[in-house]
Amino acid sequence: MVRTEDDLSDFYDLAILGAGPGGYVAALRAAQLGARVALIEKGRVGGTCLNVGCIPTKALTTSAELLLKARRASEFGVSIPSALPDLPSLMAYKQAAVDRLVGGVEQLLMGRKVALVRGEGRLVRPDTLRVTDAVGEAVEISARHVILAPGSVTARQPIPGLDLPGVMTSTEALDITDVPAHLIVIGGGVIGLEFACIYEALGSRVTVLEMMPTLLPGGTDESLARRLASILRRRGMAIHTGATVQAIEPAGSGLRVIFAGAKGEVAVEGECVLVAVGRWPNTGGLGLAELGVKMNGRAIAVDEHLRTNLPNVWAIGDAVGGMMLAHKAMVDGRVVAENVTGGQRAVDYRSLPSVIFTRPEVASVGLTEAEARAQEADVKVTRFPFSANPRAQILGETEGLVKLVCEAGSGRVLGVHLMGLHVTDLIAEGALAVQVGATADDLAWTTHAHPTLPEAMLEAALGFRGATIHFHSR
Repeated sequence: MVRTEDDLSDFYDLAILGAGPGGYVAALRAAQLGARVALIEKGRVGGTCLNVGCIPTKALTTSAELLLKARRASEFGVSIPSALPDLPSLMAYKQAAVDRLVGGVEQLLMGRKVALVRGEGRLVRPDTLRVTDAVGEAVEISARHVILAPGSVTARQPIPGLDLPGVMTSTEALDITDVPAHLIVIGGGVIGLEFACIYEALGSRVTVLEMMPTLLPGGTDESLARRLASILRRRGMAIHTGATVQAIEPAGSGLRVIFAGAKGEVAVEGECVLVAVGRWPNTGGLGLAELGVKMNGRAIAVDEHLRTNLPNVWAIGDAVGGMMLAHKAMVDGRVVAENVTGGQRAVDYRSLPSVIFTRPEVASVGLTEAEARAQEADVKVTRFPFSANPRAQILGETEGLVKLVCEAGSGRVLGVHLMGLHVTDLIAEGALAVQVGATADDLAWTTHAHPTLPEAMLEAALGFRGATIHFHSR
């Protein structure tokens, strides 16, 4: 049993199952507030996000963007004779980024004197976790409070042929030893589209199959999702929505995916298939049923303070369902850390942003136009295209727009929806606007530096009063 303290028999203030973004943030914040904390993790610190999720995919996205920019160098007056991916070096860069961040979190835990316990945990009593290491040794860790932060796992749909060679999940898709000539992606959500854009940049022809009527179902503004689909198709990506996959089968040296679409049953062939149909809460085998933990399907049921129905047992992050985002888990971790040390903080997801590292990027926060109208809100929508933004023009990245959903009378910002270069960074202004109840006028009278991409937010806000300066819609 690997541990950072010799004696684990003492009663802790807090024991946390899972060292992903939610778990390690809860540990750091609780320790910061004076709690004695034990953190249990069977894999590497950082969970899915740092090891096989957010961080490695964004490393690959960064390399793909640089590759494409290098190929366009002549547009910017720079001569680069050729730009080609170096896959071994690319994999080394990706892994170095992961290792550096994982090591950084481990140092933070050590600095806060968090007891890091390596092994597989199971709740055996409301105040006790049994942890079994790789060689079968077990120890029980008791605490006044327990946080369940086991994260999520790749969803597995009942599709015949999932076990065939060449069929991969997002985890396997991170290790690129060669670039398939044709990649078929099952799932047009966040994970599927991010990988589709990475592999396309590296040289693959890509086909995306999405069961729902639009890409990015479940929270992305539909007008932006349709616009993204149009952009991807113009680049040569095959996009099939309303496509229900029936089976995957061998086809020569590759694979054939059979799906039902608007024109009946169709088959498409490729070298590899990526199955990216979402994630499920990782709540199996934790002893929850035996102790009577209330569930919402696969997710752990919690109240607004993230308490379960067991005394002093809390749950956070992907395990409680909802939007499965690392930053949401981090907020959950901070909320519970404060609650177990005497606070009474409730979760507030009003300003929870969604960021999607496609090409172009997509980011959203607050209500979509459809959601606002479904709530019978009197809304006014204002837009501004990046094609009219000077910085976007200089950067040669003019695809996309800013869309604000506001209350028609007050101008209060209900939702912000962006598509374009670096909008995953720009959404922070929108999240703040939603969180504090800012109005379009507040944004319009906040001076934005020139020439910068955030000026597009300013111009969209000016549009609420029909006062857009640098764009005239005919």
